[in-house]
Amino acid sequence: MKQKESPFGQKKDLFYMKKAIALAQRAYDKEEVPVGAIVVDKKGKIIGRGYNQIEKKDTQAAHAEITAITKAGKKIGDWRLNGCWLYVSLEPCSMCMNMTLLSRIEGVVFGATSPVFGYRLDKDLTFQLYTIGTLKIVPGVLADESATLLKNFFRHKRGDIDYDTKRKFT
Repeated sequence: MKQKESPFGQKKDLFYMKKAIALAQRAYDKEEVPVGAIVVDKKGKIIGRGYNQIEKKDTQAAHAEITAITKAGKKIGDWRLNGCWLYVSLEPCSMCMNMTLLSRIEGVVFGATSPVFGYRLDKDLTFQLYTIGTLKIVPGVLADESATLLKNFFRHKRGDIDYDTKRKFT
């Protein structure tokens, strides 16, 4: 089901996405692919935060979404995140979307689309028991800001721009 905003409203969606992008900036500053994620409970409280730490931890399990979901579960003392929403600066990959589904998160708000690893490309790899159709999806929130951070990161990695010339969007 596609919609234009979460139950928190467009203003809050922008607020939460800015928090996710700030976490993506932390990943960038640590030479990680700049992806940030937060989990918000049904009352609007941030209960989990994460950013990519794949290089540091030498594991694909260190995706921003997985870290944020894991921290949210620990915070509330339950792996079931019913009523919670995931905000992520980049469209989740299939692995992260499956964890989102298994965690019973109500919806996902994401920024930039991922033309290489986005869940929509891998939709056949998601669990049949939990279907994407039951998950509410809000794409494109602050997409340009998220995409710019990613583009600058990869330009920096290729040597096209100096590290100091990249800057935060805020």
